[in-house]
This record gives sequence, C-alpha cells and structure tokens, in this order.
Amino acid sequence: MAGRRRGWFRSSGNSEWIQQARSRLADAFLDMDRRQSAADTAVLASDEVFPERRFGAAWEPVRSRCYDASGAYLALADELETAERDNSPLPQGQERTATVTRLLGDAARAVDEFYRANQSRLEEAVAILRTVPQLAHQVKVAAAGVRAQAANSEYADYPSVRAWSRAVDEALVTLEAAGGPGAAGAVREAANRLEYATRELADALAQAPSRNAAANTAISSVNTRLAAVRNRSAGLAPAYSALLREFNAASSADLANNERESQRAIDAAAEALDGARAASAQNNPESALELTTTARGNLAEAERQVDAVTKRLALLREVRANPRERAEAVRFRLRDAQMLAVSRGLVGEWGSVLDAQIDRIDRISEPLSGRHPDYLAYVTELDAVTEFIAGVVDRMRKHTGPRRE
Repeated sequence: MAGRRRGWFRSSGNSEWIQQARSRLADAFLDMDRRQSAADTAVLASDEVFPERRFGAAWEPVRSRCYDASGAYLALADELETAERDNSPLPQGQERTATVTRLLGDAARAVDEFYRANQSRLEEAVAILRTVPQLAHQVKVAAAGVRAQAANSEYADYPSVRAWSRAVDEALVTLEAAGGPGAAGAVREAANRLEYATRELADALAQAPSRNAAANTAISSVNTRLAAVRNRSAGLAPAYSALLREFNAASSADLANNERESQRAIDAAAEALDGARAASAQNNPESALELTTTARGNLAEAERQVDAVTKRLALLREVRANPRERAEAVRFRLRDAQMLAVSRGLVGEWGSVLDAQIDRIDRISEPLSGRHPDYLAYVTELDAVTEFIAGVVDRMRKHTGPRRE
C-alpha cells in the first residue's frame, strides 16, 4: 500500500497539474501587476503635480487589495513549487488555485475601474510630469536670454526693469533649489513663476521706449490741472465766508479746515510735479509717471475739499429758497411706498411703519424758523427718512410670502 501511494504522488499527472496551476496563477499575477504598476505610476504623478486632487488616498484601498492578492499568490506559489519538487500532496490545491486566481482577477478589475473613472486626469498628470524637466530647461533658457537683454539695455535703470530683473533672479534661484526626486510639482510651480517674471520683464523692456513720451504728456496734463484747481480753490474762502454769514454756524462747522487742507493738497501736488519734472530731466520717466500719479491724487483731494464748501453753499441756498420742496419730494416717495404696500398686501406688516414717517417729516420741518434755521440738519434728517423709505420699499419688493391684509 505504501509503495503504491508513493508511486501515485510521483505520477506525471500530479506534476502536470501543478505546472498548469502555476502557469495560470503566474499569468493572472503578471496581468494584475502590470495594471497596478501603470496605475501606481499615474497616481504618483498626480500626487506630485496635482496634490490637491488627493488621488493617492482614493487609490490606497485598491492598491491594498492588489497587495493582498499578491500575498495570497506568492504563498500559494511557494506551496506549489514545494509540492512539485518534493512530490508531496497539496490539500485542496485546485480549489485554492481557483480562489487565488479569482482574487488576482478581481484586483485587476478593481484597478481597471479606478483607472477608467479617473483616466483623463491621471493621464494628464503623467503627461505633465514627463514634460516638467523639458519645461524647466526651456524656461531657464528663455529667462537667461531676457535677463541678459535687460542687463545690456539702456533702460536697465528703469524701476520696472530693475524690479522684474530681481524677480527673474529670485525665481531662477527658486527653480534651481526645487529639483530632486518627487519634486515635480514644486519644479513646475517654480518654472511657472519664472516664466511669469520673464514675461513681465520682457514687457517692461518693450514698454520702456514709450515711457518718455508718456511722462511728458502726464506732466503737461497735471500742470494744466494744477492751474485749474488753484483757480477753483480761490472761490473756497468766499464761499465759506458766505456760509458763516448766511447760515447757522452748525451748517459749516465740519468745513472749518477745508481751506487749509485744500492748500496743503495743492502744495503737495506741486511738489510732486516738480519731482516729476526733475525725474524726466534725469531720463527716469517711470519715476516721473509715479510722481504724476501722486500729484493727481493730491489734486483730487484738493478738489474734494473745495467742492465740499461750494456745493454746501449752493445746497443750503437752494433749500432756503424753497424749503418745502425738499420735504414734499420725501412725502411723494412715502406715498409711493404706501401704495406699494397696499398693492402687495403688506399693509399689516409695513403700514404703521410708513405712517410713522409722516409725523417724522413734520417734526423735521418744525425748526425751520428764526434768523438762521439749521438747514443742514433739515436736509440731513430728510435724507435719512428717504433712505429709510428706500429700505422698506426694497424689502417689500423682495417679499415672497403670502400677502397680508
């Protein structure tokens, strides 16, 4: 019996079955491993180039499944090799082979499903990763060319050229330091920054020849505006004096410093304009343009100070001539709001609120008596009522609930 049993295990049929099982398992394993390797490469590329997409985390369960299937395959392959070498039995060998083969196939299909679901973005990352070294080289070459052009340019001392030259130098240093394994994302980002700085430097060089003409035009324009503002400012003092004579002191209290502030702004504008002329004479048109911008800002402030006084005088004279007109305009707005409340069925919600504004307008109008009524307070309070009514109207128009009677 024992002799016959040993002869059965040594039979060619047992060896042939094991060889077939090992071949099937190896084919399934290599197929899964090929698919897993391709997906691994793509996911690593995505994590380098687009870490915000977080494909690594999504891929991890699928990769773990592949590792589990690989572990089962390697363990069974060892047992099959031992059984074939020693002519020893392998309990449930065919069933276990079928199970591991199925595990390998399921893992391969899981890889395919993951890859197909994200194929376009994964392949994009792979393509970009492959081009990163070439991109970095091309950007460096272009930057070196533009940087040399700037260094040898007659416009090298222009502020914009100096600033973007420094930016290119800094970006080059950053790109050189960004190299290394797994740094494709950092290299790509640094290359993009260098490309941007290079483009801006090239643009600054291209714009430089036209700066002189632009500076001369700006200086002439600001000079004309400065003369106009000085002329307008001459009317500020008489207007302020008229406010004091004709109206309540409170009507001009907030304007007491406007003459001094307007003159200060005019002086600052004149100083900036002088600086612009000097910069232009020294072949520094960009500084001249910056100074004309400063001068324009100062002139705008001077105009604001002047207009605040002259427009206040005109407003108060207009109100004094016909104070009822302004109140009637507010009452007209109020009647429109009340009609809107009726038409939209919102009287229950807003009727009393709007009705209260009638008394409010009456109270505002009462103090308009005596030698110097406070017309500014009158205008300010009526404007507040107008703003309140506008807010109510806006809320009624946005109301989407059922109408209330």
